[in-house]
Amino acid sequence: MCGIAVPSAEEGINILGQEKIDLVVLDINLPGMNGYDMCRLIREKYDDIAVIMLTAKSQDMDKIIGLEFGADDYMIKPFNPQELVARIRTILRRTRSGKVKSNDIVQCGKLKIDNYSREVFKEDVEIKVTAKEFNLIYLLSTNPGKAYTRDELLNQVWGEDFFGDVKTLDVHIRRIREKIEDDPSNPVFIETVWGVGYRWRKEV
Repeated sequence: MCGIAVPSAEEGINILGQEKIDLVVLDINLPGMNGYDMCRLIREKYDDIAVIMLTAKSQDMDKIIGLEFGADDYMIKPFNPQELVARIRTILRRTRSGKVKSNDIVQCGKLKIDNYSREVFKEDVEIKVTAKEFNLIYLLSTNPGKAYTRDELLNQVWGEDFFGDVKTLDVHIRRIREKIEDDPSNPVFIETVWGVGYRWRKEV
């Protein structure tokens, strides 16, 4: 496992265009472009690159903002370097082993979920989703009516050794609803099971 250190987001973006990068450890407080904006750019251009955000702030809102921009995980400074290395290894192991090779296509009302190409379509228009958003959609849609706890979804999509916060899952579900639902406040596809977690509606 080797890495490249750069002092600014702008230089980091240039490196991403030149090198094969699997994971970025990203400080929020960068000179020039901040870490949130760099994370957003990474997600727009390089969806297969994992991101761990570093922040000196501990408020829940700062964590949520990082997840909103597409971070896979976050750590609050100061932190144990060995824990950071453990999280990096966990995420890389999960992303490298998580490529699905089945050619299943799931049709749910207006949605078509193609597991071969890992694409989601709504009325034949592609909806851009991240790798984890696709994994959540595919897992839930292939098990309609099954109520998953938050821990079950985190274990299956993020891995059993995920260190992060359960809010990670809630943020991803909200972003999925904003993409696939006609009215995200009244979801048709992904239902909240109060006190438990989420399920895909059995009849869509």
